[in-house]
Amino acid sequence: MNNRTDCLLEIRPLIPNAVVTDNMSTGEKFQNKTLRPILKLQNALLVMVLKNYITKHKNGFYGLSLEERLFFIENSIQKDIKFRNSLKGIIIGQFTEEEYQLYTQDSSALNKRMMQMVIERLKDQIQLFEEDTVVIL
Repeated sequence: MNNRTDCLLEIRPLIPNAVVTDNMSTGEKFQNKTLRPILKLQNALLVMVLKNYITKHKNGFYGLSLEERLFFIENSIQKDIKFRNSLKGIIIGQFTEEEYQLYTQDSSALNKRMMQMVIERLKDQIQLFEEDTVVIL
């Protein structure tokens, strides 16, 4: 491994229940071995990016019901291509060169998997998106 690869792998959190087995699909293996640790590592940044997005798009997020806020998060990530690409960059930038090569072999499916994981992660933390919440993770 090269220095960049070693450093990237060293800073990733361990996720004990992110098991990789031989009978898993390539996508599931990539999800558990690469995406889950990166998403956990980048969580605070992902939360900050969404908070900034909410602020920049003064559309009354804070006046929405819980259900509408959850829909806003999902819809923003699915429909706003620039925002989605920014989120993908935050994650892909943490790939090792080997992981990037694996990613390019099935990027369309892995992008869908990645964005669905980001959506669920952010929706699960909806309490952090209150108007006066300060994020310290």
